Order: sequence, then C-alpha cells, then structure tokens
Amino acid sequence: MKYIISSIFILLFLTGCANKDPRIQSVDNLDLQQYTGKWYEIARYEHFFEKNCKNVSATYSIKENKNIKVINRCEDITTNEKKEAIGEAKRVYNKNSKLKVTFFWPFYGDYWVIMLADDYSYAVVSEPTKEYLWILSRTKKLPKNTQDDILEKLKNLDFDTDKLIWTIQE
Repeated sequence: MKYIISSIFILLFLTGCANKDPRIQSVDNLDLQQYTGKWYEIARYEHFFEKNCKNVSATYSIKENKNIKVINRCEDITTNEKKEAIGEAKRVYNKNSKLKVTFFWPFYGDYWVIMLADDYSYAVVSEPTKEYLWILSRTKKLPKNTQDDILEKLKNLDFDTDKLIWTIQE
C-alpha cells in the first residue's frame, strides 16, 4: 500500500514539474451556457482512457453548484461495446476557459479551451504541457478549411499534429 501511495505522489510531483509551454493560453472568453451540450471528438492525442474508441462524444451541463457535469462516451472499435465516464469540471481562477476536470477524485487534470469558434461550432482543448489535445465539433465532421486552419494554428504552437488520432464518427 505504501508503494502505491508513494508512486501516486511521485507521479503527481513529476506531472507538476513537466515542461509547460507559456504560449499555450486559454481563450479570453468562454460562455459556459453556450459551451454546454454535446460535442463530437474529431481528433485526439491517444491515451489509455480512449484506446480503441470510435464515436467519441462529450456532453457538458452546468450543475447547481456551478460546476460542469461531464459525460464522455465512446464505442470500442472492434467490439462496439459502449463505454461511459462521468466526471466533473470546475473553473480555475474565475476563468471559464480554464477548467480542472476529474473522473476519479481526488485527481484533477487541466482542461483548457485554447481555440474556440465565434459561433461555438468547434473547440480545441489542451493544457500547458501539451500532453493532451482534442479537437471537438458540434457536428461529426469539420469543414476541410476549418480543419486545415486549426491544424496550422496547432503547428504554430509546436503541437505535433502527426500524433493526432482521427476519430471514427459513424
């Protein structure tokens, strides 16, 4: 048990010391009411919690305590088994575009909206170490010119766009 607890603390310490890119900033304004609802994942950096996922979506709603309920859903590519994870996000520094999200309390991760369409038709989410990256859309596909524009902006911020997994949306 001591080994597990020590490992968790070491992991948290190392995560906190990870290289943060000061160019990664969240958007200035995020209207949480407009941001709520269903988003489809267009692309992501691969991580164990989304391994072999297709038809990935995230649904956000504002709770009575002003935090955000997060419901992530996907289907396994090979078995079509449906998966769901329910979490909660809270604002950081009274800035709606910087959130801390948890699916397993007491562990929180950064969730920063770093790009957002004026009409809330797409969003790009990451965090200051650039370990995580998601391109989200209100529709299952983005127009090619919009997608190209997002990729260009990500490259200018030194994101490795070759690492993106393009989500199957059926």
